[in-house]
Amino acid sequence: MAKKKLAFIYLNTGGGHLAPAKAISEYLKKHNPGDTESVLINPFEKSCKLVRIIIEDGYRILQNRAKWLYEGIYALYKVRPISEITVRAVSKTVEKYLTQILIDEKPDIIIICHFFCIHPVYAITEKHNLSNKIVTLVTDPYTAHAVWFLRKEQNFVLFSERLKEHCLKLDIPEENIHVFPFMLHERFSHIATDEETKLFREKHGIGNRKVVLVLGGGDGIPNGEHLLRNILRIDADFEIIFVCGKNASLFKFASSLKEKKNLSRLHVFGYINFVYELISISDIVISKCGASTFMEILLSRKIPVVNSYIWEQEKGNVDFLVENNLGIYERDIHKLTKVVERMLTDEVYFSQFTERVKAYPFENGTEKVTGYLLSCMK
Repeated sequence: MAKKKLAFIYLNTGGGHLAPAKAISEYLKKHNPGDTESVLINPFEKSCKLVRIIIEDGYRILQNRAKWLYEGIYALYKVRPISEITVRAVSKTVEKYLTQILIDEKPDIIIICHFFCIHPVYAITEKHNLSNKIVTLVTDPYTAHAVWFLRKEQNFVLFSERLKEHCLKLDIPEENIHVFPFMLHERFSHIATDEETKLFREKHGIGNRKVVLVLGGGDGIPNGEHLLRNILRIDADFEIIFVCGKNASLFKFASSLKEKKNLSRLHVFGYINFVYELISISDIVISKCGASTFMEILLSRKIPVVNSYIWEQEKGNVDFLVENNLGIYERDIHKLTKVVERMLTDEVYFSQFTERVKAYPFENGTEKVTGYLLSCMK
């Protein structure tokens, strides 16, 4: 019997669109290796270089250097004629390559992981009478870009009842909406034991004190230099793990500061693939509020302290965090530092957060989402 093939269509605009695809693909490799095959497709891989720079690199640059402009463009796309013109223009740049790869790969199901991929996938499958199933996996759990919902006949995978209610208000048929717990790599289904945490500490040279992890994603934390200087002024006995991602200048600054001041309690990392281990070691995680990152923190039963988010795309993530008292949102770095200092020195205050996080019924939805996708191919 031929293997069932799943094709995940994503773009490199932040890690949140690729992460669910990788989570399902690796889950299937582990649990269904003889029955399924996955292929991850970035339609921009062989498209016009200028378009790729504008959309993929432009996304990263604006988020880190001109977030206000990104948020303005985001709001502009809520105007339907503008969003429709844009998606059609983007579609033209990827259609040739995506057509070729979909015809060659012949997937049984296509899972769309980025809103700019919706129009070209449907246009190609309709033009060439492809018989595959199509599922749109909306990667933003609470507040999602309007472009996701331009086509109401899609089969949607969502990650919250809040977003489902939004879809119903848009007159999307309820039978087209499938809600699951937010999905992450399967490793986050397991909370590290004390013995595993000890091994992680030894592996990365971290002592036995409380740990503050600064985790900003692939491009590092916004205002990282200012933030690090403030954290180092906290009067408490703790260690700092500072992850810079691909931000070379931030890595150079943090490494230089560590060496100049002989800071043995400061541990500096660049781009890593062991986030699970560092979160497991940590007590408090200072981060942006991207969906994957803040859910990785919460599923690991750690306390997120958020200093930045993207309006309106990530606002729902912050609202969820604050409304359920599971963490802190504070954009002012001086005030944020005071919050972290209180958590490190006031055990009652700290335990109030840890108890709420531990009591919340979090669940990794990867197994359930994968099961749904497999059922679509029967």
